[in-house]
Amino acid sequence: MKIKIIALGKIKEKFLKDGIDEFLKRLRPYVNIEICELQPIEIKDENLTEKVLDMEAEKIIANIKPSSYVITMEIEGKQFDSVEFSKKLEEITNTGVSEIVFIIGSSCGLSKRVRDLSDLKLSLSKMTFLHQFTRLILVEQIYRAFKISKNETYHK
Repeated sequence: MKIKIIALGKIKEKFLKDGIDEFLKRLRPYVNIEICELQPIEIKDENLTEKVLDMEAEKIIANIKPSSYVITMEIEGKQFDSVEFSKKLEEITNTGVSEIVFIIGSSCGLSKRVRDLSDLKLSLSKMTFLHQFTRLILVEQIYRAFKISKNETYHK
């Protein structure tokens, strides 16, 4: 199985890059994982937000296979505890899906077109996080999910 994280924007902060890289390294024995960074489009006029999100949607959709299971990161999405998230990933994998794609939008979110493609709308918390932090939290939770599913110890 493969996991792809599509994220708009680059991580600039060294501490976040280091954390993400650490969890990607820890995940390699469990899953083929890749982060696809896309350049967000700068919004110069708030009235054009929807148009810009639609333009970003084109870039996002071009990186998704039709057979992929798509999970969008959305504030209003379903929340899981770590054990439930682990079981959900196992459930998805057991259906024969070969690729799970997580999508993290820009600071303005995701277009309706991308949200409509979603098989699962996922929220990490009722709180709002910077999308850069979301990437770190997501890779840590994916790692934790694999540790749980393999009945391996991981600090609490």
